[in-house]
Amino acid sequence: MPGAARRHWPPSPASVASRKAGGPSQGPEAARPRLSSLSLVLPVHNEAENIGWLLPHAADVLPGIASRFDLVIVDDGSTDGSGELATTLAGKLGISLRVLRHEQKSGYGITVGDGLRAARGDFVAFTDADGQFEIADLARLVPLLDRADLAAGWREKRSDARAREVVSWVFNTLVTVLYRLPYRDVDCALKLMRREVLDSLTLEARSALINAELYYKARYAGWRIAQVAVPHHPRVAGRRSGARPRAIARAIKELLLFRLRIRRSLPPRHAAAIPVSEPADRG
Repeated sequence: MPGAARRHWPPSPASVASRKAGGPSQGPEAARPRLSSLSLVLPVHNEAENIGWLLPHAADVLPGIASRFDLVIVDDGSTDGSGELATTLAGKLGISLRVLRHEQKSGYGITVGDGLRAARGDFVAFTDADGQFEIADLARLVPLLDRADLAAGWREKRSDARAREVVSWVFNTLVTVLYRLPYRDVDCALKLMRREVLDSLTLEARSALINAELYYKARYAGWRIAQVAVPHHPRVAGRRSGARPRAIARAIKELLLFRLRIRRSLPPRHAAAIPVSEPADRG
């Protein structure tokens, strides 16, 4: 919750074992109904160091969020065996996993988009595999689905280098100006949506712009959108690639050009949904 103390990160094997030994949470979240089925999409590029703890952690926390769940990993040209490690771990953990492989690095938007299209659950979520978002915090988004079709987080306090924070501020400012989206922290990578939302949209962005495209097209179609604050954790392993100058330049270029052509792929408006002009519900 906002203002809560940050837990040890990443969760240690001992803490995972302790939670299992103690049984399910006895707090308010324990009484929440679980989702019928959930597909969690994880875009991956050279994240073997994080996959090793992230998948066991997902296997521990996702049963408390959904009655049935599966993972979709899109390996975007990794050279460290990320996809192979994930497959091995999933077999040992007994969890359902599908790995899609890009032979060459294709970009964040293509990677996330391929994962979303491969998802099969009644509800679909995505987050990054770098460990900066807590998979268990998807439980913060679930209650928003009582009044929304797309639920998303916004980072209450970023745990990034100053240069990356500046880049994100510029990106979000341009999104606000060009796309007139009344949401905060658009590129926060913790999102959960109903299957119907995903099925109604054609996502085409190749870069991190896919977050803005998702918001823009979902809002245009009339789907209800709500946001809530979520913690953001420091990266403890692996190397970030999204903040490199080339990736930043590509995202900004696409941000400008995509605005000119986005109307060619707008979805039909959802007849029973809210007016397009309704502002974001931020929880």
